[in-house]
Formats: sequence, C-alpha cells, structure tokens
Amino acid sequence: MPAKQPTHAFDPKPVLDLIASIEADLQRLKGLVEQQVEKFDPANPHNKGPDGKLTEEGVECCYRMFDEGKSRYSVAQQMKISFAAATHRFNTWRKMGGAKRQRTLLG
Repeated sequence: MPAKQPTHAFDPKPVLDLIASIEADLQRLKGLVEQQVEKFDPANPHNKGPDGKLTEEGVECCYRMFDEGKSRYSVAQQMKISFAAATHRFNTWRKMGGAKRQRTLLG
C-alpha cells in the first residue's frame, strides 16, 4: 500500500509574514508606551544650587554624560565644574553600575 501524500502542501510563508507584521506592530506600540528618555542640558541652571554645588538633577546630568561615553574632562567643561568634581562623580557613577545603573527622572 503506497504512503498517502498530503493533498495540500503547507506553505509557511504567509504565516511567517503575518508573524513579522505582528512583531513590527508590537515594537511600534512598545515604543509608544515605554518611558521616553528625557534629553538633558548640561548648561541648565537647575543643575547647580545657590551654593554652586550640583543638585540631584545636576548629578544625574553628569551620569548621563558618562553613559554616553563622555570623558571626565568633557563633563567638567560642559557642566562648569572642576576636573576633581567630575572625577568624583565618575567614580560614583562606576560604583553605581556605570551605564547599567538605575536612572533617575529629570525635571
């Protein structure tokens, strides 16, 4: 007795196309729902208190610059702080996990 051949061959292409379309829609929706990363401004006056020390927002701004790969010298220049202060912030940023640390909200 010969083996039965399927009468209709299954074509996976339409199913794979549908899955790709659904994944693209999910990525688009995920982008709409996820918290948008706020842009930071090193020259923002809220980064420093009246005493000239960095506020929590200023510290987070430093950390985000380090997240982007900026050097301590670059951070010091843009934030208008000393190189020693930038080095202190850099060391604290590394101890907190570097770019993998938990970000705080700005604003």
